[in-house]
Amino acid sequence: MGTVIRDLPLDERPREKLLRYGPESLSNRELLAIILRVGTRQLSALGLADQLLVYFGSLRELKEASCEELQALEGIGLAKAAQILAALELGRRVQASARVPLVVRTPQHAADLMMEHLRYLDREVMRLVILDTKHQVIASPIVSVGTLNASMVHPREVFKECIRRSAHTVVVVHNHPSGDPTPSKDDIQVTKRLRQAGELLGIDVLDHIIIGDNRFISMKEEGFFT
Repeated sequence: MGTVIRDLPLDERPREKLLRYGPESLSNRELLAIILRVGTRQLSALGLADQLLVYFGSLRELKEASCEELQALEGIGLAKAAQILAALELGRRVQASARVPLVVRTPQHAADLMMEHLRYLDREVMRLVILDTKHQVIASPIVSVGTLNASMVHPREVFKECIRRSAHTVVVVHNHPSGDPTPSKDDIQVTKRLRQAGELLGIDVLDHIIIGDNRFISMKEEGFFT
């Protein structure tokens, strides 16, 4: 049986520690224990939190877990699974809303806009950051889902959205599920093809941003637009 939280010194109990020192002072397991609230006869809430982190390996993997996958662990029922998923989604939404810029003038702005939407996905997704003449964001539609290559990402689908929304310029953004944003040969080919199509239509492709795990690469800054 795991340590019962009420048997811990006050300064070591997650809830009391949070109230006294602030949430930033808590470890991942302690924050999860607060979300779980109670444990089981065999495991305390801290023990359940440890079990979750060991089983899924990281918070990133936990974020991707389904309700059914969470319930596969002993001690995690429907209510606890729902609490975990709701808490993680709230955190994602807060982070995303806090970082969304109204104007995109740099690669960092575009990456901030898309990071929390794309970094955890298990497949490649291409989105557009469509801008007006003042570089204000008009929309950020999804235009491709799946492995990106020159045959699957057709300029017609990309620029149809731009024309429909009267775009002045556009930033192309997609993710690498591996977490490594290094451009592939397909990324380079897709970028070249989209830039050529944009020139013909009078819609400038400002950049192609590749999102990894909390990092990104600007293909323009890396010299692929020369």
